[in-house]
Amino acid sequence: MNILVTGGAGFIGSHLVSKLLSLGHDVVVIDNFHPYYSAERKRWQFHTLTSGYDVPVYEVNLLNYEKVDEIFQRYQPDCVYHLAALPGVPNSLLQPLDYVDYDIKATINVLKAAGEAGTKHVLFASSSSVYGDQGCVPLKEEMATGNVVSPYAAAKYGAESFCYAYANLFGYQLTIFRYFTVYGPWGRPDMAISQFIRRLLRGEEIVVYGTKTARDYTFVDDIVNGMIAASHRNGNNDVFNLGSGRPVAMEQLLEYLQKYFPAMKVKHAPERAGDVNATWADITKAQQAFGYKPTVTFEEGLARTIEWAKRHEE
Repeated sequence: MNILVTGGAGFIGSHLVSKLLSLGHDVVVIDNFHPYYSAERKRWQFHTLTSGYDVPVYEVNLLNYEKVDEIFQRYQPDCVYHLAALPGVPNSLLQPLDYVDYDIKATINVLKAAGEAGTKHVLFASSSSVYGDQGCVPLKEEMATGNVVSPYAAAKYGAESFCYAYANLFGYQLTIFRYFTVYGPWGRPDMAISQFIRRLLRGEEIVVYGTKTARDYTFVDDIVNGMIAASHRNGNNDVFNLGSGRPVAMEQLLEYLQKYFPAMKVKHAPERAGDVNATWADITKAQQAFGYKPTVTFEEGLARTIEWAKRHEE
């Protein structure tokens, strides 16, 4: 299959591209290497994960519709994974209009270009943040109402609506993924697990925001396998949670980390604006629709992430 991946040099994108290549697909990547975090790091991770393959990579800002359309017309992708976005809840409080640009306007350009190029299936990366703060309960897809708590979440929720609009206009199949706290090797450096491990390797204290928080930490390989399985599904345009289905309390995470870092020092700080108290994915719908089944336990995933970090982050 001919597949185009936007944001293909990012954390999840690099892993997805690597897996698609190993399955024999033809892949082309668009990534603008936004400086939200190090572009050099993105190039390094992408090169490492795709070593041995010749992958066309276009360093293009998705806000430039003419260039985006030119690439789509050149490659005529059967399937598009749209992962490119500006991440980060705290940053969205400081620069909310950037999220309208990169998470909504850029998405519209991709959706339109896909339609004009005759793409059959568009798969969009959304976020568990669209559920807002509903406490530590399993979140079903229909529980997202737009009552969000950050500009980042608002942009993702808005982008989902545009996905449906353009899928109806052009008639391609639409699959929306709501990711739940993805972690693993090459994890985004601003995410909690990545930050904690990096600081602990340096003998520095870690900062924990808020109390009694929990996250549905999901290993990146499980996310990628779910995304690929969904590309073969038949059915209506729809949205699916991709998580582990097992929330981990912050206290549990700290206990696991202390096994690897006995001298760990923790500083507690007030809850940050825009953060939710807990995330917990109900993954029944994805299981039934395309056989999604996460297999990496949190203990195993954390061990693999720490082992990777010891080789790459010290």
